Amino acid sequence: MAETDMEEKQNGIRGTEAAMDINTDENQHGTTHLNEPVEEESAQEKLKEELAEANDRYLRKVAEFENFKRRNAKERIELIQTAGREVITDLLVVLDDCDRAQKQLENNSDSDAVKEGVMLVFNKLRATLQSKGVKVMETIGQEFNPDLHEAITEIPAPSEEMKGKVIDEVTRGYYLNDKIIRHAKVVVGK
Repeated sequence: MAETDMEEKQNGIRGTEAAMDINTDENQHGTTHLNEPVEEESAQEKLKEELAEANDRYLRKVAEFENFKRRNAKERIELIQTAGREVITDLLVVLDDCDRAQKQLENNSDSDAVKEGVMLVFNKLRATLQSKGVKVMETIGQEFNPDLHEAITEIPAPSEEMKGKVIDEVTRGYYLNDKIIRHAKVVVGK
């Protein structure tokens, strides 16, 4: 009887194990593994870490971009404030010549020498501006172009071939590196 009790107990234990479906021996395969919940938790933790890392990278990129925008705006303001500095510095030499010419005008009565000195100053000014990319717009005798010229008035053309062309220039037009910086004010023949 002791043997039968022992078999029943073992069968009872086996029945309980089957009902619980627990794998107590790591060498035997069962339908439910003890480490599955641990793997699921570690996968969630891994995803949380990846999300936190991606969020951190995103915040750093946003901060880096904001710094770039601030730095770029500051550089643009500085560039605008100092854009004409080089041209003005070069023109100060011409202004010095103008001051010397003014003194000569006050002290000298020789009109030919004064005229020659003033012409030298004007030529120096033109050469300085030309070296910076300023170019005079040729207008007289050209076909009227509203993109280049501003018509002040129209007068009867002196000849048939001058109709629709620029007859006189009131104010010169200028280019800076092949871009118009001032339109020419002209008189057009009709």
